[in-house]
Amino acid sequence: MSEELYYKSASELSELLDKKELSAVDLMKATIARTKQVEEKVGAFNSYDEVDALAQADASDARRAAGNSLGPLDGIPVGIKDNLAVNGQPLTCSSKMLEKFVSPYDATCIEKLKSQGAVLWGRLNLDEYAMGSSTENSAFKTTSNPWNLDCIPGGSSGGSAAAAAAGQAVMTLGSDTGGSIRQPASHCGVVGLKPTYGRVSRYGLAAFASSLDQVGPLTRSVKDAALLLQAISGHDERDSTSYRTETQNFVAALEKLRGRKWTLGLPKEYFASAADTPAMKPVLEAIEFYKSLGCEVKEVSLPHTDYAVATYYIIATAEASSNLARYDGIRYTHRAEKFDAKDSVDIYCQSRAEGFGEEVKRRIILGTYVLSSGYYDAYYLKAQKVRTLIRQDFEKAFENVDALLTPTSPTPAFKKGEKSSDPLSMYLSDIYTISANLAGIPGMSLPCGYSDGLPVGLQILGKPFKEDELLAIANEFEAAHPFKDQHPSL
Repeated sequence: MSEELYYKSASELSELLDKKELSAVDLMKATIARTKQVEEKVGAFNSYDEVDALAQADASDARRAAGNSLGPLDGIPVGIKDNLAVNGQPLTCSSKMLEKFVSPYDATCIEKLKSQGAVLWGRLNLDEYAMGSSTENSAFKTTSNPWNLDCIPGGSSGGSAAAAAAGQAVMTLGSDTGGSIRQPASHCGVVGLKPTYGRVSRYGLAAFASSLDQVGPLTRSVKDAALLLQAISGHDERDSTSYRTETQNFVAALEKLRGRKWTLGLPKEYFASAADTPAMKPVLEAIEFYKSLGCEVKEVSLPHTDYAVATYYIIATAEASSNLARYDGIRYTHRAEKFDAKDSVDIYCQSRAEGFGEEVKRRIILGTYVLSSGYYDAYYLKAQKVRTLIRQDFEKAFENVDALLTPTSPTPAFKKGEKSSDPLSMYLSDIYTISANLAGIPGMSLPCGYSDGLPVGLQILGKPFKEDELLAIANEFEAAHPFKDQHPSL
């Protein structure tokens, strides 16, 4: 597969497919070849099914030949994070607890992709149950950053970001609970978008923290992010938190909003803490670019920012301890092979001790503690009140600006093992992304430069259900900077 082909965007490939200058089967074969070429170095996939993918591609070619194309995603390979249910495919969450589990149904976002002819390609690695910021917490492997194989790709959607950056899939899906799409997108030099809470159905997403989780796209261009978001968004009766709103045409919005003079806010609390970080220089240059376009840039305040990390880790761990109680070693999950269980509780304990990794156990214990009698009011209830204050900070800021610009991450990708023994240091990797999940607002990371040869991301945060504006703001920057055409050497 020539580099000219495997780094093309979905929109470019769709045009070639429509013109019959490329077949979906040939595109899939080329994607398989690229995956095999670099997978030993990158380690983005937990598994993939070549026969199934080629059968999907063959069906796509048959539809096009009959004049029944299902749209711009028909025949396009889309990689799937291994915590989204795909009927008949493994659903491991990169955990020994689900190592042998095969999903009997499709997530809603997967149903939507299938209905539009996308070719579902592989199961992408993640931090176990999406808990982590480096993809070092997977029970199966550590994914490498395609830009520097000694570095982590970010997490928890590290496999999704790495596969997109390495050309192993045209586009991928991830999930974002505290920055798990945006932070790895920043580290791997791709576009990552966390939609507004409720924009995309969570049905079929293995729950980590239900009030924070969102499914979203990782792509190599802003237009592809718009295309994939458009494909998976919409109301779903099977998700009680799914918002009733009409699906927007995000691709058309890119042209419709082009050239608008935006009012952009810089949260002073973010920039005070980021002043001396290696990621700051490209971010400041990006801000100057928007000024050169005639956008108004002003300082705003999010006064409860300092409480965001603590608030997040109380709420997220509380919800995780509840959600992961279902994995008990009795029904469909790992059961300890050798145990001297006296009763069912012993089976639970021994199976969960074997099946869960250290980070998952740490979060379950923390979450159980903050929900326990005597500590609920002191921790969980207080955290929920602070969460409201954080959301109100954003509401007040958005009274005066269209969107906020911040760094996505305090640093570029760090070395493997550098923070493994220091969980608190690892948690701070998401310090600029966590607040968006607590407030339920959309956010995206856009490649804006490099630091020591590693990509740096610019984060754009917007008003609820204004993803069209985020994409349009990002598109202005991308149109003037060639980062989407720069790729790692592998």
